[in-house]
Order: sequence, then C-alpha cells, then structure tokens
Amino acid sequence: MLVIGGLAAPRRRPRSDRRRRVEEPSTGEVDVTRATVIDATALGDEGAAEAWLAGALEDDATLTDALGVLSRAVAARRVAAADPWLADPDPERALATRIGFGTGEAVADGEWHAAQEIDQGRGRRRRRALDPEERVAALLSGRDAALACEELTLRARADFDRDRGREAALQLDTALRVARAELEGWREHRDMPDRLAELERLSAPVAAAAASALRGGLAQDESAAVAEALVRLEAALRARSAAG
Repeated sequence: MLVIGGLAAPRRRPRSDRRRRVEEPSTGEVDVTRATVIDATALGDEGAAEAWLAGALEDDATLTDALGVLSRAVAARRVAAADPWLADPDPERALATRIGFGTGEAVADGEWHAAQEIDQGRGRRRRRALDPEERVAALLSGRDAALACEELTLRARADFDRDRGREAALQLDTALRVARAELEGWREHRDMPDRLAELERLSAPVAAAAASALRGGLAQDESAAVAEALVRLEAALRARSAAG
C-alpha cells in the first residue's frame, strides 16, 4: 500500500551567509510530500519485527522494492496527467528516508513503533571522468558541448533503473545510433576507435531488444544486452568528456 501525504518541514539554510543577497522568506517552513510504502504482511511479535528491521537495514532489497512501488505510482501519475515534468523519485534527494515498523494507521500518519533513517547515498552513485562542476563550467563557457546522445542516454538510464525495460530499450536504441554519429568527431582521441567499434557491435542486440519492446516485452537475454550496452555507452561518453 502507498500513502501520500503532506507536511511542513524546516527550511534548509545555506551553509554560509557569504555573498547572500536574497532576502529570506518570513516563514521558516516549507511544504514537503511524504510517501510511505506499507507492506501489510504481519511481522509477528516485537522480537520478530526487530529482527526484520535489522535485516532490512543490512541490504537494499526493502528499499529497492519500496522505491519500485513509488516509482510506478509516479509514472502512472505522469502518464495520466500528461505531465512530462513530473520526475521519478530519488532517495538521494529526499529530506529523509526511513525503514521501520508499526501499526498500519500509525505508520500511514508517519508514526513508527521503531524506525531508522538510512544513508541517503546508499543507492547508486556513478563515478564520472570529470568533476560535474568542471564539466558545467566547460559547457557554459563554450569549451565543451553537450551531445544529444548524452541526454538520450540519461533517459535510458532513468528508465532502466526504474525497471521500465521496454522504454529503456527504445531510448537506448536511439541513443546508440546518435552516439555513433556524434562521437565520430572524437575518433582520433585515445581509445575512441575501439569504443566506437564496441558500440557498433552492441547496436544489433539493442535494436533487437527495441523491436521486442515494440511487440510488448523483453526476454531476459535482451534485458541483459540492454544493461551491457548502456554501461558501455556511458563509459564511452565519459571517455569523450575526459578527452575534451
């Protein structure tokens, strides 16, 4: 069960007052949305519930399953409302993420018998060849250019990480075709010829996966092909960014 509610949270203050010129609003609170995913399965007595909580905090399965429920709800809302700006949920951007247990109505109201806040950075964190701030400066100054395939690849990654396999395959099929054309301009850089050859080799399996997506779904080996090609395309784009 998914419960969506609203509440007020303290306004985040800047780390430093230096160079701050914008006058702060009079209110010290902002409206935030709280999403609670509740598993109705009984946990037994308190000892069993404590054991479940300890196990849930040790691995990512519980968080992953809950995020899947929330992501599907957000995707349904995005499609139903025809709202392209409704973004997928990201635990790393949440004010807090907690795992706990309690009675149904209390948990739905945000009241736990026992809960623990988890590390918000425990999810995916991808290493980039360049510091993001360095790349932003290069893009804004005109020393670098954003490629169309980079945006397409990001969309494919978002779909893949949220278990939208069909959409990921279709996005990646386009991203690969665009990347192979755009990265030709960097063919003389370091190992880019090998990377382009690799992307060409991976394009056929991804195209087959995209064709299956049009028919309704992906086989397990096609999902694996999409996963591999997406990782290799991301690596090629990082290499291109490093080359400048």
